[in-house]
Amino acid sequence: MQTLLPTGNTNLDKLQPVVLCGGQSTRMGTDKGLIKPKDITWVQQSVELLSAITTPVLISVNPQQVSTYKTAIPSGQLIADDPLLIIAGPLHGILSIHLQFPDLDLLVLACDMPVMNLEVLSLLTAQYQHHREFEAFVFRNGEETEPLCAIYTAIGLAKIYGQFKAGGLHRHSMKNMISKLDTCFIAVPQHLAFSFRNINAHSELNGL
Repeated sequence: MQTLLPTGNTNLDKLQPVVLCGGQSTRMGTDKGLIKPKDITWVQQSVELLSAITTPVLISVNPQQVSTYKTAIPSGQLIADDPLLIIAGPLHGILSIHLQFPDLDLLVLACDMPVMNLEVLSLLTAQYQHHREFEAFVFRNGEETEPLCAIYTAIGLAKIYGQFKAGGLHRHSMKNMISKLDTCFIAVPQHLAFSFRNINAHSELNGL
């Protein structure tokens, strides 16, 4: 267990921002967090964006990425996936951080959402501040949920980890996790729908 001292907005003193970088980037063929279409990498861009909400920002990586990320982002606070958690997908990184910081609520953002912006994050954190009775705060973009720009509370994550330990978490998808939590769904305003664009292949990089 680790202790962090958040700074910035004191109303968010239990909120820990996290950039998720631990995916395999199979379709892209290169580590998406380290893509640098302009002046900074996507992971650095995500860290800067989340820092406008509260700091410090953690970077979730898989064990194979640690050395590369230490070189690319010397000041980054890296948290590697816990090898004892036999879990697939983004949930592995999220629960790995939860186990190290079990009292903190996690504001997560995938590194491959390069057009995400502060207006979206401000809307998300406003719901979190005003509706603390929920266990998760997730955008709904039309018929689709957006689980990788969301807030998962310590209470909710403890519930999911408890189900995992008891052998009751049979599916590890984020949508399955959300279905097990008391979730506040936030409708994405039409003018912000573009913000959730997820980049998975080089052909999708045009214009970024």
